[in-house]
Amino acid sequence: MINQNEDHAKIIDVFAHTLPTQLKQKVLAVAPDAIAPWMRQPLLNDIAADKDSILPGQAEILSAVNLNPEDYMAPNEAADVTRQANEALISICQQYPQQFAGSVAMVPMNNVPEALKIIDDDVVHGPMLGIQLFTRALKKPITATEFQPIFQKMADIDAPIWLHPIFDETKTDNNITFSWEYEQTLAMNNIVNAQYFSQYPNLKVIVHHAGAMVPYFAERIRYIQGEANYQAFKKFYVDTAILGNPNALALAIAFFGTDHVLFGTDEPLGVPPIGASQVIEDAINALPLSESDREKIFKTNFVQLH
Repeated sequence: MINQNEDHAKIIDVFAHTLPTQLKQKVLAVAPDAIAPWMRQPLLNDIAADKDSILPGQAEILSAVNLNPEDYMAPNEAADVTRQANEALISICQQYPQQFAGSVAMVPMNNVPEALKIIDDDVVHGPMLGIQLFTRALKKPITATEFQPIFQKMADIDAPIWLHPIFDETKTDNNITFSWEYEQTLAMNNIVNAQYFSQYPNLKVIVHHAGAMVPYFAERIRYIQGEANYQAFKKFYVDTAILGNPNALALAIAFFGTDHVLFGTDEPLGVPPIGASQVIEDAINALPLSESDREKIFKTNFVQLH
């Protein structure tokens, strides 16, 4: 559950990132070149400085960056490192409860039985709020059959999945500006067309970057895929992490609805030196929203997910 101290916060940032030292060291020991340039943002590792950078009145939900043990380690080792990373995230929230209102669990995608046990240990019986999945795992779509038990488990326990994009390594022209948004859109499309929302009525998926391409192409979805799929896309929850841009946020809110949009920033990434929190807060405040709808986006929607 969310830290009780979150009550002081008027705004909860549902998609803020960190890179636990334990995770970084373990991965670098077997893959020295694994750190992407953007992962060198100092606040990802300096928790005290990151804590001090958080804007007054805000609290963050922490998730680890996509340095995934299953990409570099055998199944049992990946599970062990994942557990250590989750312990580090829990510890950060316990140390600084006013700034970090909760955390999201990693799961080893090359060890689904252990992933299900980690969900029990860290989410069902532990303090973590849900799990983070990526748009692909082990070079396969996240909707590959072998990963389906994780979706079923999360629906059964009625806890959210945070969905974050990564590159499709089969493509030679990946770039961080556009590729992640395409991959995010494709993963959403796969989830809808796999009928996961029908199979698992309690499934909750929080999508990074305001639903990527979906709001812009909503009518293409309606006329090409049909009304049932169009309505299924609306079941996603989305954050606001598009670095400002009130017009684009208005489009996302219009499609997903004010009950399915959550304040999220990608902090400390996006806008140097400390992230996009202020830019995104300003963009939301610039929209012609009622005070109650603004409060939903800033905090209430996320609180009600738990």
